[in-house]
Amino acid sequence: MASATGAGLGKLAPASSALFICDVQERFRHVISNMPAVIDTTHRMTRGAAAFGLPIFVTEQYPKALGNTVAEIILPANTPVVAKTHFSMLVPEIKEQLTKLSAVRQILLVGIEAHVCILQTTLDLLEQGYEVHVVADGVSSQRLGDRAVALQRLASSGAFISTSEMVLFQLLGGAKHPQFKEISALVKEARPDPLPYSSNL
Repeated sequence: MASATGAGLGKLAPASSALFICDVQERFRHVISNMPAVIDTTHRMTRGAAAFGLPIFVTEQYPKALGNTVAEIILPANTPVVAKTHFSMLVPEIKEQLTKLSAVRQILLVGIEAHVCILQTTLDLLEQGYEVHVVADGVSSQRLGDRAVALQRLASSGAFISTSEMVLFQLLGGAKHPQFKEISALVKEARPDPLPYSSNL
């Protein structure tokens, strides 16, 4: 479904956007390629989403065994964190909450793993008519080949592949936005080098 705000072009607006954070958990810290960049980007996106007043949804894959969301990611109060065993984030609890937010039609997605939970979440959201923006510097897998193929598959399936800076500046729209200084400071922060869009780059 084409977004009313972007007519299928992927033009983001705060009023129609929400942030999904998929399984950025402690157990994965040392097994995911470039996990420091995933954590850093997720933290930046969380702060950006809070500045814009976006709804934030967080999942944890079987946290009893895999741990909770890493401590570096500070979630706003009352952010729902849903434990799951399905790979897709679109479990009944999140689907029910998301349905209540009728204005939200665009999902910003960060987390792991690109070729499993991110892919399946994206396909489910697209099937439900949402526009999905995969934040590439906040998405990874254990193996770089899986990540590269996943990003290609996501793009070919209809998702927009973006970066955190692209997304945040799209949400701003211009220098007169009330959150301009706050967001500008966010994107100027030092950060780990992100993984490339493709393993061939």
